Amino acid sequence: MNIIQRNHVQQLLPADPDAPVMVYAHGFGCNQEMWGLLTPAFSGLYRQVLFDYVGSGRSDASAFEATRYRSLDGYAQDLLEVCDILDLTREVIFVGHSVSCSIGILAAIQRPELFSRLILIGPSPCFLNDPPAYHGGFQRSDLEALLELMAHNHLGWAHYFAPLVSGMGSDGQITTQLSDSFCSTDPLMARLFAEATFFSDIRNELTRCPTPSLILQHSRDALVPTTVADYLHMMLHDSTLEVLDVNGHCAHMSHPELVAAAMRRYLHHVLP
Repeated sequence: MNIIQRNHVQQLLPADPDAPVMVYAHGFGCNQEMWGLLTPAFSGLYRQVLFDYVGSGRSDASAFEATRYRSLDGYAQDLLEVCDILDLTREVIFVGHSVSCSIGILAAIQRPELFSRLILIGPSPCFLNDPPAYHGGFQRSDLEALLELMAHNHLGWAHYFAPLVSGMGSDGQITTQLSDSFCSTDPLMARLFAEATFFSDIRNELTRCPTPSLILQHSRDALVPTTVADYLHMMLHDSTLEVLDVNGHCAHMSHPELVAAAMRRYLHHVLP
Protein backbone atom coordinates (compact mmCIF):
# COMPACT_ATOMS: atom_id res chain seq x y z
CA MET A 1 0.00 0.00 0.00
CA ASN A 2 1.25 3.50 -0.82
CA ILE A 3 1.32 5.17 2.60
CA ILE A 4 2.24 8.56 1.10
CA GLN A 5 -0.98 8.62 -0.90
CA ARG A 6 -3.07 6.83 1.72
CA ASN A 7 -2.33 9.48 4.35
CA HIS A 8 -1.78 12.37 1.91
CA VAL A 9 1.68 12.94 3.36
CA GLN A 10 3.21 16.36 2.68
CA GLN A 11 6.62 17.71 3.64
CA LEU A 12 7.96 21.23 4.10
CA LEU A 13 11.68 20.81 3.52
CA PRO A 14 14.45 23.12 4.75
CA ALA A 15 17.71 23.66 2.91
CA ASP A 16 19.58 21.59 5.49
CA PRO A 17 18.87 17.89 4.86
CA ASP A 18 19.97 17.13 8.43
CA ALA A 19 17.50 19.53 10.03
CA PRO A 20 15.46 18.11 12.92
CA VAL A 21 12.06 16.64 12.09
CA MET A 22 8.63 17.75 13.28
CA VAL A 23 5.61 15.53 12.59
CA TYR A 24 2.20 17.18 13.00
CA ALA A 25 -0.93 15.16 13.81
CA HIS A 26 -4.39 16.76 13.61
CA GLY A 27 -7.38 16.30 15.91
CA PHE A 28 -10.74 14.64 15.41
CA GLY A 29 -12.76 16.01 12.49
CA CYS A 30 -9.78 18.03 11.30
CA ASN A 31 -7.01 17.65 8.73
CA GLN A 32 -3.46 18.77 8.12
CA GLU A 33 -4.57 22.16 6.78
CA MET A 34 -5.28 23.23 10.37
CA TRP A 35 -1.51 23.58 10.86
CA GLY A 36 -1.20 26.18 8.09
CA LEU A 37 -0.73 29.17 10.42
CA LEU A 38 1.81 27.43 12.65
CA THR A 39 4.22 25.79 10.20
CA PRO A 40 5.62 29.10 8.80
CA ALA A 41 7.11 29.81 12.24
CA PHE A 42 9.43 26.83 11.79
CA SER A 43 10.07 27.09 8.06
CA GLY A 44 13.71 26.58 7.17
CA LEU A 45 14.57 25.29 10.65
CA TYR A 46 12.82 21.93 10.62
CA ARG A 47 11.79 19.23 8.21
CA GLN A 48 8.02 19.45 8.77
CA VAL A 49 5.82 16.45 8.02
CA LEU A 50 2.05 16.68 7.71
CA PHE A 51 -0.48 13.92 7.07
CA ASP A 52 -4.17 13.05 7.33
CA TYR A 53 -5.40 10.04 9.26
CA VAL A 54 -7.30 7.58 7.08
CA GLY A 55 -10.87 8.81 6.99
CA SER A 56 -9.88 12.47 7.39
CA GLY A 57 -8.90 15.27 5.04
CA ARG A 58 -7.56 14.15 1.68
CA SER A 59 -6.60 10.65 2.79
CA ASP A 60 -7.55 7.61 0.74
CA ALA A 61 -10.96 6.72 2.14
CA SER A 62 -10.87 3.32 0.44
CA ALA A 63 -8.20 2.31 2.97
CA PHE A 64 -10.60 2.80 5.89
CA GLU A 65 -11.21 -0.35 7.95
CA ALA A 66 -13.77 -0.11 10.72
CA THR A 67 -12.06 -2.72 12.86
CA ARG A 68 -8.78 -0.79 12.76
CA TYR A 69 -10.09 2.72 13.21
CA ARG A 70 -12.61 2.15 15.98
CA SER A 71 -9.77 2.50 18.52
CA LEU A 72 -6.90 4.93 18.94
CA ASP A 73 -4.41 2.14 18.26
CA GLY A 74 -5.37 2.24 14.57
CA TYR A 75 -4.57 5.93 14.33
CA ALA A 76 -1.30 5.41 16.21
CA GLN A 77 -0.45 2.81 13.57
CA ASP A 78 -1.07 5.44 10.85
CA LEU A 79 1.39 7.76 12.59
CA LEU A 80 4.06 5.08 12.92
CA GLU A 81 3.63 3.92 9.32
CA VAL A 82 4.03 7.51 8.07
CA CYS A 83 7.28 7.78 10.03
CA ASP A 84 8.46 4.43 8.68
CA ILE A 85 7.77 5.25 5.03
CA LEU A 86 9.82 8.45 5.44
CA ASP A 87 12.66 6.50 7.09
CA LEU A 88 12.32 8.41 10.33
CA THR A 89 13.91 6.33 13.06
CA ARG A 90 14.85 8.68 15.91
CA GLU A 91 14.74 12.24 17.29
CA VAL A 92 11.29 13.02 15.86
CA ILE A 93 9.49 15.94 17.52
CA PHE A 94 5.79 15.09 17.59
CA VAL A 95 3.23 17.91 17.56
CA GLY A 96 -0.30 16.74 18.23
CA HIS A 97 -3.66 18.40 18.78
CA SER A 98 -6.48 17.11 21.00
CA VAL A 99 -6.98 13.35 20.54
CA SER A 100 -3.72 13.15 18.60
CA CYS A 101 -1.96 13.87 21.87
CA SER A 102 -3.22 10.53 23.16
CA ILE A 103 -2.34 8.92 19.83
CA GLY A 104 1.19 10.31 20.05
CA ILE A 105 1.59 9.04 23.60
CA LEU A 106 0.50 5.55 22.53
CA ALA A 107 2.93 5.64 19.59
CA ALA A 108 5.77 6.78 21.86
CA ILE A 109 5.10 3.88 24.21
CA GLN A 110 5.28 1.47 21.27
CA ARG A 111 8.40 3.05 19.76
CA PRO A 112 10.25 4.99 22.48
CA GLU A 113 13.36 5.34 20.34
CA LEU A 114 11.45 7.19 17.60
CA PHE A 115 10.39 10.36 19.41
CA SER A 116 12.60 12.86 21.22
CA ARG A 117 9.80 15.12 22.48
CA LEU A 118 6.03 15.37 22.42
CA ILE A 119 4.29 18.73 22.06
CA LEU A 120 0.68 18.26 23.17
CA ILE A 121 -1.88 20.96 22.33
CA GLY A 122 -5.16 20.59 24.24
CA PRO A 123 -4.55 17.01 25.37
CA SER A 124 -7.01 14.83 27.27
CA PRO A 125 -6.32 11.20 28.24
CA CYS A 126 -10.03 10.75 29.01
CA PHE A 127 -12.93 13.09 28.21
CA LEU A 128 -15.29 11.32 30.61
CA ASN A 129 -15.75 12.28 34.25
CA ASP A 130 -14.64 9.58 36.68
CA PRO A 131 -15.58 10.94 40.10
CA PRO A 132 -14.33 11.68 42.57
CA ALA A 133 -10.72 11.62 41.45
CA TYR A 134 -10.93 12.68 37.80
CA HIS A 135 -12.91 15.41 36.03
CA GLY A 136 -12.65 14.92 32.28
CA GLY A 137 -15.33 17.45 31.43
CA PHE A 138 -18.22 15.28 30.18
CA GLN A 139 -20.83 12.88 31.44
CA ARG A 140 -21.27 9.79 29.29
CA SER A 141 -24.85 10.84 28.55
CA ASP A 142 -23.59 14.17 27.14
CA LEU A 143 -21.25 12.42 24.73
CA GLU A 144 -23.84 9.84 23.74
CA ALA A 145 -26.24 12.68 22.91
CA LEU A 146 -23.53 14.33 20.79
CA LEU A 147 -22.95 11.11 18.88
CA GLU A 148 -26.68 10.64 18.45
CA LEU A 149 -26.88 14.10 16.86
CA MET A 150 -23.96 13.18 14.60
CA ALA A 151 -25.73 10.00 13.48
CA HIS A 152 -29.05 11.67 12.65
CA ASN A 153 -28.01 15.15 11.57
CA HIS A 154 -24.36 15.26 10.53
CA LEU A 155 -24.50 18.83 9.23
CA GLY A 156 -26.37 20.03 12.30
CA TRP A 157 -23.77 18.39 14.51
CA ALA A 158 -20.95 20.05 12.56
CA HIS A 159 -22.51 23.49 12.91
CA TYR A 160 -23.04 22.92 16.64
CA PHE A 161 -19.62 21.44 17.39
CA ALA A 162 -17.43 23.86 15.39
CA PRO A 163 -18.07 26.96 17.57
CA LEU A 164 -17.64 24.80 20.68
CA VAL A 165 -14.15 23.87 19.49
CA SER A 166 -13.16 27.30 18.22
CA GLY A 167 -14.29 29.05 21.42
CA MET A 168 -16.47 31.99 22.37
CA GLY A 169 -15.54 35.17 20.57
CA SER A 170 -13.13 33.42 18.21
CA ASP A 171 -12.49 34.38 14.63
CA GLY A 172 -15.49 33.37 12.54
CA GLN A 173 -13.13 32.13 9.84
CA ILE A 174 -11.79 29.48 12.23
CA THR A 175 -15.30 28.29 13.06
CA THR A 176 -16.10 28.11 9.34
CA GLN A 177 -12.91 26.15 8.60
CA LEU A 178 -13.70 23.68 11.35
CA SER A 179 -17.34 23.34 10.28
CA ASP A 180 -16.32 22.77 6.66
CA SER A 181 -13.87 20.08 7.75
CA PHE A 182 -16.46 18.37 9.93
CA CYS A 183 -19.05 18.48 7.14
CA SER A 184 -16.66 17.05 4.55
CA THR A 185 -15.85 13.96 6.61
CA ASP A 186 -17.72 10.77 5.80
CA PRO A 187 -20.36 10.37 8.56
CA LEU A 188 -19.54 6.72 9.30
CA MET A 189 -15.80 7.35 9.48
CA ALA A 190 -16.39 10.48 11.56
CA ARG A 191 -18.60 8.59 14.02
CA LEU A 192 -16.01 5.84 14.55
CA PHE A 193 -13.27 8.44 15.10
CA ALA A 194 -15.59 10.32 17.48
CA GLU A 195 -16.25 7.19 19.51
CA ALA A 196 -12.53 6.41 19.65
CA THR A 197 -11.85 10.01 20.67
CA PHE A 198 -14.47 10.61 23.33
CA PHE A 199 -14.76 7.15 24.88
CA SER A 200 -11.07 6.26 25.01
CA ASP A 201 -9.21 6.27 28.31
CA ILE A 202 -5.42 6.07 28.28
CA ARG A 203 -4.87 7.19 31.87
CA ASN A 204 -3.35 3.82 32.79
CA GLU A 205 -0.82 4.19 29.97
CA LEU A 206 0.55 7.60 30.89
CA THR A 207 3.30 6.49 33.27
CA ARG A 208 4.62 4.14 30.56
CA CYS A 209 5.41 7.02 28.20
CA PRO A 210 9.17 7.73 28.39
CA THR A 211 9.25 10.77 26.10
CA PRO A 212 9.55 14.29 27.57
CA SER A 213 6.55 16.43 26.73
CA LEU A 214 5.23 19.99 26.60
CA ILE A 215 1.56 20.30 27.58
CA LEU A 216 -0.13 23.38 26.12
CA GLN A 217 -3.47 23.90 27.84
CA HIS A 218 -6.08 26.46 26.82
CA SER A 219 -7.23 28.57 29.78
CA ARG A 220 -10.87 28.58 28.65
CA ASP A 221 -11.58 25.34 26.81
CA ALA A 222 -15.11 23.91 26.60
CA LEU A 223 -13.73 20.44 25.86
CA VAL A 224 -10.81 20.10 28.28
CA PRO A 225 -10.82 21.61 31.80
CA THR A 226 -7.54 22.90 33.21
CA THR A 227 -7.66 20.16 35.84
CA VAL A 228 -6.97 17.66 33.05
CA ALA A 229 -3.71 19.43 32.22
CA ASP A 230 -2.72 19.33 35.89
CA TYR A 231 -3.44 15.59 35.94
CA LEU A 232 -1.36 14.99 32.81
CA HIS A 233 1.49 17.07 34.17
CA MET A 234 1.49 14.91 37.29
CA MET A 235 1.32 11.59 35.41
CA LEU A 236 3.62 12.14 32.41
CA HIS A 237 7.34 11.64 32.89
CA ASP A 238 9.42 14.81 32.45
CA SER A 239 6.51 17.01 31.37
CA THR A 240 6.31 20.79 31.19
CA LEU A 241 2.95 22.55 31.51
CA GLU A 242 2.11 25.95 30.04
CA VAL A 243 -1.39 27.42 30.13
CA LEU A 244 -2.18 29.69 27.18
CA ASP A 245 -4.52 32.62 27.85
CA VAL A 246 -6.91 31.78 25.01
CA ASN A 247 -10.50 30.70 24.41
CA GLY A 248 -11.35 27.48 22.66
CA HIS A 249 -9.61 24.22 21.89
CA CYS A 250 -7.38 25.05 18.92
CA ALA A 251 -4.77 27.68 19.79
CA HIS A 252 -2.62 26.59 16.83
CA MET A 253 -5.38 28.05 14.65
CA SER A 254 -6.60 30.97 16.77
CA HIS A 255 -3.29 32.06 18.32
CA PRO A 256 -0.48 30.42 16.33
CA GLU A 257 2.02 33.03 17.49
CA LEU A 258 1.48 32.01 21.13
CA VAL A 259 1.86 28.33 20.32
CA ALA A 260 5.00 28.97 18.24
CA ALA A 261 6.54 31.04 21.04
CA ALA A 262 5.82 28.32 23.62
CA MET A 263 7.30 25.68 21.33
CA ARG A 264 10.42 27.79 20.75
CA ARG A 265 10.94 28.23 24.47
CA TYR A 266 10.61 24.52 25.00
CA LEU A 267 12.86 23.62 22.07
CA HIS A 268 15.44 26.32 22.76
CA HIS A 269 18.31 23.83 22.61
CA VAL A 270 17.27 22.81 19.08
CA LEU A 271 16.67 26.27 17.60
CA PRO A 272 19.66 28.31 16.49
